Order: sequence, then structure tokens, then C-alpha cells
Amino acid sequence: MFSEILYAVEDGIATVTLNRPEKLNAFTNTMRQELIAAFDRIDADDEVRAVIVTGAGRAFCAGADLSLGGRTFDYAARGAIAADEQRRDGGGTVSLRIFECRKPVIAAVNGPAVGVGATMQLPMDIRLASEGARFGFVFTRRGVVPEACSSWFLPRLVGIQQALDWVLSGRVFDAREALAGGLVKAVLPPAELLPAARALAREIADNTSAVSVALARQMLWRMLGADHPMEAHKIDSRGIQAMGRSPDAYEGVASFLEKRKPRFSLRPSQDMPAFFPWWSERPFG
Repeated sequence: MFSEILYAVEDGIATVTLNRPEKLNAFTNTMRQELIAAFDRIDADDEVRAVIVTGAGRAFCAGADLSLGGRTFDYAARGAIAADEQRRDGGGTVSLRIFECRKPVIAAVNGPAVGVGATMQLPMDIRLASEGARFGFVFTRRGVVPEACSSWFLPRLVGIQQALDWVLSGRVFDAREALAGGLVKAVLPPAELLPAARALAREIADNTSAVSVALARQMLWRMLGADHPMEAHKIDSRGIQAMGRSPDAYEGVASFLEKRKPRFSLRPSQDMPAFFPWWSERPFG
């Protein structure tokens, strides 16, 4: 089904691998479409409890495919749109799809991650990096601007000062600087990267309610834009009330008291509480 990514599910963990190793996994429109389709499949498959995204070969993603030269970012010159037409940023459609995902997403950054290769990671929940990984928000050095919703995500992840340092300079930096700046959770030897990502995914898959995870993921991300803690209190209250009477809450308490692993039954594809997605509600009818 896919030509520029690999998709595999094993023991409840989906692994999505960017797969143009001869081009350092440079981003194309085909890859964009396939990533969105993969996350659609992930959300529809209740057997998938967590997602790992990585790259084939020695790179994670070297950014946009620049084989068209100066026309790469000029959609009108490429004949993709009319001169007066507005087109959505392709990287942004991927970032928004990842943001909407009901499963936790872990980036295993195995090598260079530049441009969209860096920005597509930002809506992923946890980023682990190989010692050889390098990052670059290089847009100002290409005469363009940050994309893939990174002007929203990056300052929230690392703070405005660090975000501006990396974006305004457009410089490429190593994994240790990414760790110090808060972009990644850990830096690991190459051989330990995917095992560490799988162990993290396994911890989630084996011990948590899939619906609780889906709700908690959206609660934390969406509260980054709230203007008062009361907004969190409102959704916390709805979540506790809805989930507190669910079979997963009963099972979670019983498994704790009986000192055994939980056997949660709710499925994110069809058992989300009635208030989900709360951010789509209209305030006045």
C-alpha cells in the first residue's frame, strides 16, 4: 500500500518508518499522503496502543525534497496552483494529523532531522535521539519561514528564547544541544534507540487504558493554549465523571487492589466519552 514509508504493527506497537534512504528520507507529497493515511489506519485499529516514527538508513528526514531547485517552494511556478491561489502547507497537514491522533506517538530520531524532518516531530509526544542525530530549523537559510505548525509547537516545547535561537539562526545542532534545550527526552547510542522507544511504548501498551491515554494526550496538548487553569478544571471534571463510571475505571481499581495487571476493555475507535472531542463544541447552539 505504501511506497515511501514502511508500516508495521507488532504486539500493539505500530512502527512508521520514513523510507527513502537513498534520499535521506527527504519529504515529498507522496510521503505526506502516506503519513496521513498511516495515522488514519492507526486510529482505526484498536490493537495499536502506541506509535514509533523513525527513518530508514542513516537519516530521520533531511527535509523537503529539493530536486526541483528554486521552484521547490513556489507552488505557482510548479503549476500546482494558480498565481493568486492560496495552498495549505503540506507539512502542516501531517503535523495536524499527528496532533489529532488518539495514540501516543514516539519519535526515534536515528540521524539528521532538518526542516520538515524536525518540525514533523513536534506534535509527537516524546522524542528520543541517537547520538548521531542532528537537528535544524533551517528555514531562514532557505529564504522561507517555519512550517508544519512549528511556530505554535516549538515555543511550547522549548520556550520562546530557545525556539528563536534555533529558528532565527537556522543553524544545525547536535543531539546533545537538542537534549539541553528540551527538544528531546534522551540521547542514546544508535543500537539502543529503537529498543528504548519500544520499551517506552510497551510501558504504555501494557499498563494503561487506551481511552484514558487518548483523553489525557488531548487534555495536556490542548491546555497549552488555555488562558486560565479553570479551562483545565472544566475538562478534568468532565473527564473524571465520564471515566469514573466506566468499566476501565472499575478494572483499574480492581487490578490495583488484586495486585495484577489490568485488563482494560474500552476502545478508542468507538468508546470515547460523549464529550469528546470537546474542542469542537459550539458555545451557542
